[in-house]
Amino acid sequence: MSFDLMQINAAIAAHGEAIRVVIADIKGSSPREIGASMLLWPGGQSGSIGGGALEYQASLAPQPGLRRYPLGPELGQCCGGHVTLVTEHFTSPVDATDVFIRRIEGDMAMPLQMAQLQKGWRNGSADPAALICTAGWLAETLTPAAHPLWIWGAGHVGRAVVHIASQMPDLEVTWIDTSPDRFPQTPPEAVTLVPAENPAPIMAHAPRHAQHLIFTYAHSLDLELCHAALLRGFDFCGLIGSASKWARFQRRLMALGHTPGAISKITCPIGDPNLGKQPISIAIGVTQALLSHNMNAKTRHRSALS
Repeated sequence: MSFDLMQINAAIAAHGEAIRVVIADIKGSSPREIGASMLLWPGGQSGSIGGGALEYQASLAPQPGLRRYPLGPELGQCCGGHVTLVTEHFTSPVDATDVFIRRIEGDMAMPLQMAQLQKGWRNGSADPAALICTAGWLAETLTPAAHPLWIWGAGHVGRAVVHIASQMPDLEVTWIDTSPDRFPQTPPEAVTLVPAENPAPIMAHAPRHAQHLIFTYAHSLDLELCHAALLRGFDFCGLIGSASKWARFQRRLMALGHTPGAISKITCPIGDPNLGKQPISIAIGVTQALLSHNMNAKTRHRSALS
């Protein structure tokens, strides 16, 4: 988890102020992980630090600073651990780059450990997702820009995948199909809709690090999109279909001039067939495959830094 600069500044702009509560440390069991946070403003809130009594107490009379909660004795929760919360009150936009370091309480100068971590974060040698709370100081990396995910096709499977993907803050979803009528009347607010009678040329406008999921209603259109994706380049490309469909596509893509090595970068079939063939089951498997790809990429990145 990390500090979401855009989210906090949007809340301040909309409500004039915002209170942020973040889990800074855990001893034993806890309903949420270190870095989980929630925002509070007059009349509303977003995010969660685990719900229940802990969240209720943290939002009841939020005072800036550090507070430690024994979950069992004080709050009657079965977790049984201890949680340290940091509460901050923001009334003006936050301006930070790379890392947000600030004093939470007390008057101690920035600890040497914090200064060393700041240097490590900026030169890429430290864990990019760490949260450090020590000696009254708190340091968090900023939430990176959302990863572009382009979903091709607004049929049953496409809709189910968009329903899940649109709830993931680290994904920026663009949804493409051949007609505005193919999209639901009330699509998720965070999703960008692109109706295009001929979608394949749109692929040239996708970022080269975008991720693509192809679920259109026609094999011919799927093939065009795979061809266009290979020409454009991508971080990940998944195609729905059977093993026999993919075997035919491989032959046709080679006939279009693509090498076997390049074609193998497309994942097909995508998802887990053991989950079933219902759209939501396929969507769960597809999303799981995408998340596994992203987690493996983060692991490789961290290994390269170590």
